[in-house]
Amino acid sequence: MQAIRGPRAVLKLISAAVWTRLTMASHGPLIFLITFLIGMKTAFTAGDSSATTTSYDFTSNQTFATIRFNTRQTPTDRKVVLGKSTVFPTTAGPAVRTTAKASRLTTAVSYNTEDLREKNEQKPIKEDDEPPKLECPPLGLESLRVKDAQLQASSYKRRGLGPHRGRLNIQSGIEDGDIYDGGWCARYEDKDQWLQVDALMATRFTGVITQGRNSIWSWNLVETFKVQFSNDSISWKPCMNGTQEAVFEGNQDTETPVLAVFPESTVARYIRINPQTWFKNGTICLRAEVLGCTLPDPNNIYQWQAQQEGYQDKLDFRHHNYKEMRKLMKSVQEACPDITRIYSIGKSYLGLKLYVMEISDNPGKHELGEPEFRYVAGIHGNEVLGRELLLNLMQYICQEYKRGNPRIIHLVKETRIHLLPSMNPDGYETAYKKGSELSGWALGRFSYEGIDMNHNFADLNTVMWTAIELETDESKLINHYFPIPEQYTSEEAFVAPETRAVISWMQTIPFVLSANFHGGELVVTYPFDMTRDWAPREHTPTADDSFFRWLATVYASTNHVMSNPDRRPCHYEDFVRHNNIINGANWHTVPGSMNDFSYLHTNCFEVTIELSCDKFPHASELPIEWENNKESLLIYMEQVHRGIKGVIRDKDTEAGIADAIIKVDDIDHHIRSAFDGDYWRLLNPGDYQVTVMAEGYFPATRSCRVEYEHYPTICDFHLTKTPKQRLRDILAKGGKIPKDLQLRLRQLRMRKLRTTTKTLNQRRIAHQQRARKARR
Repeated sequence: MQAIRGPRAVLKLISAAVWTRLTMASHGPLIFLITFLIGMKTAFTAGDSSATTTSYDFTSNQTFATIRFNTRQTPTDRKVVLGKSTVFPTTAGPAVRTTAKASRLTTAVSYNTEDLREKNEQKPIKEDDEPPKLECPPLGLESLRVKDAQLQASSYKRRGLGPHRGRLNIQSGIEDGDIYDGGWCARYEDKDQWLQVDALMATRFTGVITQGRNSIWSWNLVETFKVQFSNDSISWKPCMNGTQEAVFEGNQDTETPVLAVFPESTVARYIRINPQTWFKNGTICLRAEVLGCTLPDPNNIYQWQAQQEGYQDKLDFRHHNYKEMRKLMKSVQEACPDITRIYSIGKSYLGLKLYVMEISDNPGKHELGEPEFRYVAGIHGNEVLGRELLLNLMQYICQEYKRGNPRIIHLVKETRIHLLPSMNPDGYETAYKKGSELSGWALGRFSYEGIDMNHNFADLNTVMWTAIELETDESKLINHYFPIPEQYTSEEAFVAPETRAVISWMQTIPFVLSANFHGGELVVTYPFDMTRDWAPREHTPTADDSFFRWLATVYASTNHVMSNPDRRPCHYEDFVRHNNIINGANWHTVPGSMNDFSYLHTNCFEVTIELSCDKFPHASELPIEWENNKESLLIYMEQVHRGIKGVIRDKDTEAGIADAIIKVDDIDHHIRSAFDGDYWRLLNPGDYQVTVMAEGYFPATRSCRVEYEHYPTICDFHLTKTPKQRLRDILAKGGKIPKDLQLRLRQLRMRKLRTTTKTLNQRRIAHQQRARKARR
């Protein structure tokens, strides 16, 4: 975020933050408050930067400096010695160095392989940090496995507060009174009101979890309640505590989930929650989840049970804390040592390593012409499904590669894959300690320092749009590789160590395609994520909008849940009418997102995938979620091979040319070649005019056709050095100038001399003519 200058800018930021809260009402007042304070701190402290950093020319195609990250003191900080080149201080592997004239790497750098043996790692997870053990799993009110027709109530105020809204963690719309409110609310205020759940079959009920109503305008909750059971919905039996009817403690606030465990489990088909007391200035409102074990019915096997029994992939379907995640990654690496490697890109604030699983036929090495792909999960620590899917994915690829699956073998041999299952391990551990049903909507979302890392990357959108507004000469504008503003890299900038590590990772490896995983919705969003004028929501496309729409559609159309036209909305947005994809800024504006930063600062295209309505699904639902996403995960990775690719070489030496600019006509976004001259340009099928430019070389242009097949078109380029560059190279080596170059230089000097002489003669003649007129 840029420094705030003047009261007008302050008001602009405040109004934007308020509107962001209103359009992201699902995140709750706590998230809004913390996010806003963090944004204000970043904005005000960033302007007071004391870092010694070379300034940038924001309107030039050449970047004249490198980035220095001055790290704040954390428990894992170590000293970084600065030499002539810039060091990106992370706590992982070797220091990442760049040349003094480029904002990106021009030499190959790799991270050190990690040894995951127990003795080499601290043990941050204690025995008493394990989540509470639930005797039975949730029926699925939160995950929508329980359908709306299975929910009934004694009464309700209006459609938006009907029983179908009484689901744990459901989020309200922007306004009270719409059809998407935050809970079930009874029409009458008496002790005869109830919310009823039909389990459809005999179930052993063990407990319920309750919340109050989610709303930014009102405060309604149930303080105590009773529970009744039935097999026919006519005769009801109360839940007993010895000889008396049990009365359970409810909620003291609207958001914290409260678990009520029954004194004895009861077998029934129906269950009712019967409020007894409620907030005195409010009304009867609640959200709930029911815990129960379904019993086998020999006369009726439901479809979802048959699916559970028929899973083919033998994967580790459970939630993995930091210690268990390390064990699983180690087991995959040991099972497939020839195609896997584990490395760390840095550490969290509390010292937990950010582990990456690399999958390739030559792990640890960038192969010429082979694209780099990454998946990132766990930016918000409590949105855990992406973490488990990536752990499942690395197991699946290993198993299928060993079985000889031709699709997986081709993917591994032609792609270098990087899987980061947990970008925010500190936040995950916080949510994990509470468990899947008791962590609520926001616990563990932020880093240990309270930073929302989804808003923590440098805001390059504002840099770009400001340059466009101020610069009158469009030829001086850049459209890619925007340098990071100096204030963002200062010691005072409120940037998480996890964010710094990921940025260094992005700058180290020439990623081509990526996706990051979130939870709480079912939709795929694509850049830009930030609106241009701080509007709360507005369609804000990139120059590659058509390809981003294709990427989003590829994942959404193959996801079993997203592609279901009859699915109900998760909370208050119906994304089915958008085909389950949306421009990020047209949903809600997100300054400093990973997607926008990746597009503007690197070559990489990235989208955000919201995986499920439930941020922290129960372990029993992980097999279903894997089946829902397996094909989507694979086919999205295969899109890295769409478009054109090639190698840019010196015509004389055949050496690869790093940092060459690749320009596609009619698309106002360029990319650059990697350190050994190879490049990848993601494009939809069609005919394109491609121009390559590099410092010290003449530009070259050729036509490239992208076909519909799942492999890229090869478009190699050979560039010829300019005479001046050839002369520089020869003189630098102390060699003699060849005759052809001498002749060429003599011709250039003569041409320059003739031009200069002609100009001087024209000026002399014009001066003489003016003198004659003056004498007359």
